Amino acid sequence: MELLRDERIEFTADGLYAERRIELEPSDWSGYTALVLEARASSAQQFEIALVTDEGESPLTFMPFEGVWTRSLIPLSLYSEPPRSGWTQSDVYNKLQLASFLYHWGPYVSLARVRAMVFRMELPVGAPTLEVRSLVLSTAPPEEAILEERPLVDELGQWIAASWPGKAGSLAELEQRWRREEADLETGHFGYGRYGGYLATQVNATGFFRTEERDGRWWLVDPEGHLFFSTGANLMWPFQATPTEGREQIFAELPPTEALDAFSGEPLEGPSFVFWNTVRRHGEEWRAGWIDLTVRRMQAWGLNTVGNWSAAELTDCGRIPYTLPLFGWSTATMVMGLPDVYSDEFVQQCDKAAREQCAPRRDDPYLVGYFVHNEPPWAGREPLVVDLILEGPETELQRRAVAFLAEGDSPERRRELIYAAFERFLEVVLAAIRRYDPDHLTLGMRFSGDTPDEMLRAARAFDVVSLNRYDATVPLEILQRFSDLTGKPLMVGEFHFGVPGRGMASALRTVESQADRALAYRFYVETAASFPAFVGAHWFQWTDEPSTGRSDGECYSVGLVDVTDQPYDELVEGLKDTHRRLYAVHAGELEPYGPAPRSGPRDGR
Repeated sequence: MELLRDERIEFTADGLYAERRIELEPSDWSGYTALVLEARASSAQQFEIALVTDEGESPLTFMPFEGVWTRSLIPLSLYSEPPRSGWTQSDVYNKLQLASFLYHWGPYVSLARVRAMVFRMELPVGAPTLEVRSLVLSTAPPEEAILEERPLVDELGQWIAASWPGKAGSLAELEQRWRREEADLETGHFGYGRYGGYLATQVNATGFFRTEERDGRWWLVDPEGHLFFSTGANLMWPFQATPTEGREQIFAELPPTEALDAFSGEPLEGPSFVFWNTVRRHGEEWRAGWIDLTVRRMQAWGLNTVGNWSAAELTDCGRIPYTLPLFGWSTATMVMGLPDVYSDEFVQQCDKAAREQCAPRRDDPYLVGYFVHNEPPWAGREPLVVDLILEGPETELQRRAVAFLAEGDSPERRRELIYAAFERFLEVVLAAIRRYDPDHLTLGMRFSGDTPDEMLRAARAFDVVSLNRYDATVPLEILQRFSDLTGKPLMVGEFHFGVPGRGMASALRTVESQADRALAYRFYVETAASFPAFVGAHWFQWTDEPSTGRSDGECYSVGLVDVTDQPYDELVEGLKDTHRRLYAVHAGELEPYGPAPRSGPRDGR
């Protein structure tokens, strides 16, 4: 069934949103499997393709390639069937496509009566357009395809068709800029000591990071007893692979994978332009060169913490404080990231994971603490998770669920069942950590979305409670709720702002210019820091994601540095301005920066 042909959709608006609604004759789509979209987008900025049904609207987020004709398949099951597997939120929802990236967060609807489609973009930047050659419903869709045979990405990893200030015209030009940055890079003046705490303060020193509440305000305290506010970035490493299978023709020149394998010491997941540029910059001694430059940048920009999922070369260098994600709390049978928590296998696996990961670091003063999970996906989906437990193989968790629900089955009792299992999860995991490392902080699970009260009450077991929040800032009423229910200091594990361009989508939070990224950083961090229980915020992420997508398709323009290892200067200046003020803002001596620039989207994930 053909829905559109030769249409041009213009995403322009005076306000925050632009949309084009297409009314349809109400029809049953339940027998179809996919929407097949042949189109060319002028921008990689994400937009929604929402279906309007008798049950309501179901929006799917679509991120196209910039300036190239593609054929993309949108499985209709994404609109109608809640996902049933995944360890974290991104595992559950992100969908890798050959020529686009999709995600869908619900709500899920019946496709028996589809009444309209809505193409919607929030905060359109630069009047983007979508030229639709055809949009059809299909029961036997063709393969996805990039419909043009030309290179889209140059030998440095840059999007060929786009232009921007600072785009490298050649490797020789890029090398000159690298040398200039290194010559100009100076340690900033932020009042930090050896471990990143404020030298002008002094409280009890224990040799490890800890927390302390002083005059109604929470602080981290560094090993030398200086008050510490954590600012950092996630994924601080020089690797970011992109899938190439089936689309090799869009790369002017791929990085030499075998040579890069030799440099890294192990096979890479795929070609990585940012790693190839790192090797070009530092040569065979890339590890030492990259570590030294990264530490110098952090010291110049006022970042005092290496964030989650960062390179071992950096966390183990003994020069900068770091956080560490822990893994291995799994069993052979898991449901939406929830292990068989009552089994002997789970207890043994947790002991092994803590012994292998925590014991070697128990005396390291640079370790701030451990994150024990990331964005657990079962919150808000408790009835589905219980269904999956009951439908799955026999486990100790299933046996307990059957016995518990035999005494009464209701949504409330299902929530009670899941959060009793969650408390058991924390009890076993935290006991294992403390067995092998009694001194370092536990930094929570980086909650995402609407965190239920039951989950927050259980989180009192952590030293610090963390959340990931993509919004203009963390609303103070949310921080107050987290503080009231946990009684613990709070930290943001992920946030960011991006601008569409350079072949990349913007971000989970979009602003209109690079200058606005700096202002948005300042507003976010300083507003959150003004809350008495707030002790840190970590940006996601150190480098841009590849314009052709990482392993799950994400292609966000969110780096502090780009694919050619050049900093975003305006954003860096914003970081430095805020980091010079943070102590006074958190101490209540200065008002936070404002106002915020315009930003979108709306979900606040």
